[in-house]
Amino acid sequence: MTKAELISAVAEQSGLKKVEAEKAVSAFIASVTSALQKGDKLSLVGFGTFCTATRAARKGQNPQTGKKINIPAATVPKFKPGKTLKDTVNATKK
Repeated sequence: MTKAELISAVAEQSGLKKVEAEKAVSAFIASVTSALQKGDKLSLVGFGTFCTATRAARKGQNPQTGKKINIPAATVPKFKPGKTLKDTVNATKK
């Protein structure tokens, strides 16, 4: 699903106009991004948790040249799905 498809789905399910749904989706994305930039954790009960994790610096290898490289430490976003979301997804797989 693309962002445009998500906006259409939100508009259809909520009864909002597409312009309003786009504002809502964009505001949600901006809020999650802002919280993660600050180092905060965002929990949506039943859906999941957005958080950040620190990846340590490590050594790597360029697969094309075989040259050893240093990969710097980084902070990366993570998402951990909630139990309700997991159960719903698993129920549809049966």
